[in-house]
Amino acid sequence: MDVIDRIKSQLTTQPVVLFMKGTPDFPQCGFSAQTVAALRAVGKPFHAVNIFEDLELRDALKRYSNWPTYPQLYVNGELVGGCDIAMQMYQNGELKQLIDEATTASN
Repeated sequence: MDVIDRIKSQLTTQPVVLFMKGTPDFPQCGFSAQTVAALRAVGKPFHAVNIFEDLELRDALKRYSNWPTYPQLYVNGELVGGCDIAMQMYQNGELKQLIDEATTASN
């Protein structure tokens, strides 16, 4: 399976995917830590992918998403954005609504 197929597989098998630096329990940058905190506050499960464990994926994902930085949050296979967007959406309630709808639809 090539790297683009692996990315697509991650995005189609999970409703909420966070490509991040590190893991939810051990984030390796402040932006990833903030995004994990917002997702945990929403209270729904999410799938995290440590981009440091797959350098090919890390490079290819930037081209796939046309988004240059990490973390990258996807809901229902669509790029939501990075930390700033996720935090803004969390603060105004949009993130919870989006994830509630995504996880309800996938059950």
